[in-house]
Amino acid sequence: MKLDLILRAREIITLDRDRPIASVVGVVGDRIVGFDGEIAGMDALQTLDFGEACVTPGLIDAHCHTVWWGLGLAAIDLGQAASLEDLYTLVEAEIGRIGSDADAWVHGTGFNQGRYDGQVPDIDRLDRITGDRPLYLRHTSGHAAIANTATLRLIGAFDEGFEIPVGGAIERDDLGRPTGLVQESAQGLVQALLLPYSTEQLAEAIDEATKRFAAQGITSFTEAGVGGGWIGHSSIEIAAYQLAADRHHLHARAQLMPTIDALHPLEANTADFSGEGTGVGLDLGIRYGFGDSYLRLGHVKVFLDGSLLGATAAVTEDFCGHDHNRGYLLDTPGQYRERALAAYRSGWPLALHAIGDAAIDLALDLIEEAQKSYDRHAAPCRIEHFGIARPDQVRRAAELAIAVTPQAGFIGPLGDQIAELVGTEREPWLYRGRSVIDAGVILAGSSDLPVADNNLRRGMQSAIDRRTDAGVVLGPDEAITPEEALRTHTEWAARATGQIDEKGTLERGKLADFTVFSSSPLSAPNVSEIDVLATILGGRLTYDARSDSPMEHV
Repeated sequence: MKLDLILRAREIITLDRDRPIASVVGVVGDRIVGFDGEIAGMDALQTLDFGEACVTPGLIDAHCHTVWWGLGLAAIDLGQAASLEDLYTLVEAEIGRIGSDADAWVHGTGFNQGRYDGQVPDIDRLDRITGDRPLYLRHTSGHAAIANTATLRLIGAFDEGFEIPVGGAIERDDLGRPTGLVQESAQGLVQALLLPYSTEQLAEAIDEATKRFAAQGITSFTEAGVGGGWIGHSSIEIAAYQLAADRHHLHARAQLMPTIDALHPLEANTADFSGEGTGVGLDLGIRYGFGDSYLRLGHVKVFLDGSLLGATAAVTEDFCGHDHNRGYLLDTPGQYRERALAAYRSGWPLALHAIGDAAIDLALDLIEEAQKSYDRHAAPCRIEHFGIARPDQVRRAAELAIAVTPQAGFIGPLGDQIAELVGTEREPWLYRGRSVIDAGVILAGSSDLPVADNNLRRGMQSAIDRRTDAGVVLGPDEAITPEEALRTHTEWAARATGQIDEKGTLERGKLADFTVFSSSPLSAPNVSEIDVLATILGGRLTYDARSDSPMEHV
């Protein structure tokens, strides 16, 4: 038998407890067929010898926003602004770059008022810079944006009888004048002026984004919201992923979560949908799991609350420095119950965005009722972010056998800011790790790109040392081991996405997805400082640090 690929390295970490370490792995097609002695003496069409390097299962980002980030690569990077003056300068430079194109918007992404002592850009200053040209600057959390007067006029914010969508807000000063801050679902009013993006434009964004994923060692990701709500970019957004895949421009395996707004009522035989005959979903009854190993549908995404940085996450006690502010749910519990249960009985496991502990309470209630009413799906339900989780909520999550995706990568760049918002008593509850694992809850690693970057090595190191940029250790009892940190982005991410049978560990019959590191992430003094040397998807290189040219997966 002739193999397609033999891969060699000093250490191949399989994360398979029956065979934890190997030095040689063989591949036929896109699947692993054996290790070490099992393939001794066999020839291969290609041999990749990485010498003293370390190979692991391909990294998985269990929650990110690929299209949003890909589109933002062409926008102003506001993360580089060290002051508001820097931000104004960047906007002025973009006006100069756009030139005389009267239809062009000024787009920026990555704004964070925490860098500027809580101050947001002054709308009058922005108006003087932009004039009648519309401006839209997205907050790093994605849950807020800054608009100028031209944009606010376009959405009708100055019109009599103007209505703000449920779950949204447009901030006004003491005189009732808009400040330019647009929060949560109110962003949809601005997005409606820009949407839908063309399938061609979205496919290009996917290409550019996933090339960069490959360079970070990422072989699989979950796109946490497509097709609807303020996070969607087109009602046919899945078609853009199909186009990228057709062109061989999808450089990592994609699992797509439709937002619950993208689902619509369905009627079928009375025996269907758990015997109720009605449900919600996509046309033809297509549901979770539809697709192939490169592109398939995932959980349904449901937004319950806002963000920590914007103090809009729904909490049970006031945010520090924000008396009488406990954030808010983006809809009523009754509406969430009706829609989430309909989706669940229609075959969609739930992925509930819940950052504040009040929102987590609701998420747990919804999952419990869904599972009791309609049994458990093969793929676990998920709580996205699980940002401020009380001890009793961790225990309850274990009882319900769910997965959670707290972002350890937030701890460095955002940890000081969010710790100040919750105070010392709640600080140990932030973006947990150790207690989640010990309780038996699936802890899936995710970046939430572009809220934080997708350098998953940095996120893994943050899960290990929990150190903020200011040097504070945030919740030291929640620190996890290097092996556990690696499992969050491999085995446990695969379990959370319902794909452990195909990926997450290196075993015979599983997909030949590998990340090649310069040294072992289990023993490196600092995981964030090791290099990604290569990324292999289905037995083919998608990234090779030795090559200057981008690579395709087929």
